[in-house]
Amino acid sequence: MRCLLSTTFWLCSFATLACAQDPGARVPVQNPAQMPAETKPAPRLPPDQNKYAVVISGISGEEQYSKKFAEWTTKLRAALLDKLGFAEEHTFILTEKPVEAAKELRASAEVVRQTFVMLRNTLKPEQQLFVFFIGHGTYDPNSKIAKFNLVGPDLGTNEYAQLINALPARNVVVVNMASASGEFIKPLSGSLTGGHRIVITATRSGMEQNATRFPEFFINALGNPEADADKSGRVSVMEAFDYATKLVAKQFEGKGNLATEHALLDDNGDGAGHQQAEAGDGGLARVTYFDSLPQQQSGGDPVLAKLFEDRMRLEGDIERIKARKAQLNEDDYYNELEKSLVELARIGQGIRAKQKTN
Repeated sequence: MRCLLSTTFWLCSFATLACAQDPGARVPVQNPAQMPAETKPAPRLPPDQNKYAVVISGISGEEQYSKKFAEWTTKLRAALLDKLGFAEEHTFILTEKPVEAAKELRASAEVVRQTFVMLRNTLKPEQQLFVFFIGHGTYDPNSKIAKFNLVGPDLGTNEYAQLINALPARNVVVVNMASASGEFIKPLSGSLTGGHRIVITATRSGMEQNATRFPEFFINALGNPEADADKSGRVSVMEAFDYATKLVAKQFEGKGNLATEHALLDDNGDGAGHQQAEAGDGGLARVTYFDSLPQQQSGGDPVLAKLFEDRMRLEGDIERIKARKAQLNEDDYYNELEKSLVELARIGQGIRAKQKTN
């Protein structure tokens, strides 16, 4: 009976969730003859004040990497501000050679600490933080310490973990695209009450110390329709990860070289990353997006914006419950899941009703 009820409930729930998705992500194609001769560009959606980003572009060491890191940092900044709705005043760029006109900061240990202290005093629990690392990393197999190379003294995994763990924000995404970054998975991993943490690394261990290719493809995925595997009009963290890992592997294969990097993702808090969605990882990354399309579509309506925020929170809750299925008995699992799905459907109804009255 439980199987039959659950199957029926799932079918109903999926139908409800499908209806709850926002209209407006796709624009119907019009007959060219019916279109005005001149169309004004759509107004730019307002930045999402609930999102923050920190980009740390470390020391390059060689001219070829200096140019490459600067190019990736510029592209990432442009994607965040121009495509993904990040506010300029909430986007902090730390580089080896800061450009004053771009309000960049020096990528030193002192400035990194100051930036995270500022965030600790600024962020609210419901707000979201994205942290990106571009550069070189090192790993000492004797001390088991991995570091990210900064201007001057470097900071290690435990120091970054302390800085990030001290933040009040419950939703944190860390993308370390440096060499030897695989050692960051375990210390940065975390299952947060009422929130989540996603950790992505360009390598699977500290022993993969060659300069990485992952940043080029991951940054290209942001806001890129080619990375939008489910054709939802948005690119999730999981989709960007899959896009980058596939192209990295393809590039190595195309040149007949043995791959020297294998990216990992951990989003279930167990400290074990995987190269694809498996073993409980990937659920949260599928429903976490870099853009803020639903919130921006609220058009400044605080009630509608709150509904969108609640929906995003519940989508994360559902993925966390599904990831814990093996740890729960059957009744507890379905009770928790059904409760969240019913609440999600209720919020979806509220969104549709509010959109009709606006």
